[in-house]
Amino acid sequence: MKNLADQWELWRTFLAVVREGSLSGAARMLGMTQPTAGRHIDALETAIGVKLFTRSRDGLLPTALAETLVPHAETMALAAAKLVRTASGEQGQARGTVRIAASEMVGTFVLPAELVSLRHRHPAIEFELALSNRNDNLLRGEADIAVRMVRPEQEAIVARHVGTVRVGLFAHRSYTQLYGVPQNADELFEHSTIGIDKDEALLAGIKVGGRNLARDMFALRCDSDAAQMMALKAGLGIGGCHLVLAAQDPDLVRVLPETIEFGYEMWVAMHEDLQDTRRVRLVFDHLVGALSAYVNGR
Repeated sequence: MKNLADQWELWRTFLAVVREGSLSGAARMLGMTQPTAGRHIDALETAIGVKLFTRSRDGLLPTALAETLVPHAETMALAAAKLVRTASGEQGQARGTVRIAASEMVGTFVLPAELVSLRHRHPAIEFELALSNRNDNLLRGEADIAVRMVRPEQEAIVARHVGTVRVGLFAHRSYTQLYGVPQNADELFEHSTIGIDKDEALLAGIKVGGRNLARDMFALRCDSDAAQMMALKAGLGIGGCHLVLAAQDPDLVRVLPETIEFGYEMWVAMHEDLQDTRRVRLVFDHLVGALSAYVNGR
């Protein structure tokens, strides 16, 4: 077992089986054959001396021991990914991989367009987008750059405030043609509305028309910002949208513009150790400028 920590391939397969729930799923994820994935798990279990998975109708289930090993394997995965990114380009060169963490909304509907001109200028820089509504930890190397909707509080982080994203309520024109538009906050919840499912902490302290927002007020509940946006565009109901994004779609109709509008700060952040890594600095500076223009509607 003394060389087990060095056998990253085995741990990588272990994580894939945990995430996919089967050898076949892990093999597809990693681009290997199912027998190879099985041999990796067998080798790991032999080295440790205990079973890591039990078979069930739903596939392979991690044992209690396996569950305790997952965070350590994930730490190894982060270190391996950071190693690959660091090795992908020399410090002073405009080439290599830059991993950007952002929310689903920003990563899906904002960042791709903002990266086009940078890609044209520096075609040797490659991008990885890590989309999640949690804040990826820059200190642990989960990402090189993070676009955040709250001010970063960690030390050793370089952060730039690019502005405030304004969010309003909108409905697709097809919805308003069928159901009209609410004239006040009381009428709003007589309509089909789109909002969160399980992440109720996001609603804490938010009031509409003097009423606290609650999960059961929404006709469609989903914790994916991108899915909420597509439901809005499909005409399923009334939901939130960046004012800048809505302005790009003539079929989105503003709802209660005089009474309901929210604002979220936007920050671009990176670890201070990456300031002198040219490819990261180029992407960081570009995003600061591009997202500042975005939040200001330019």
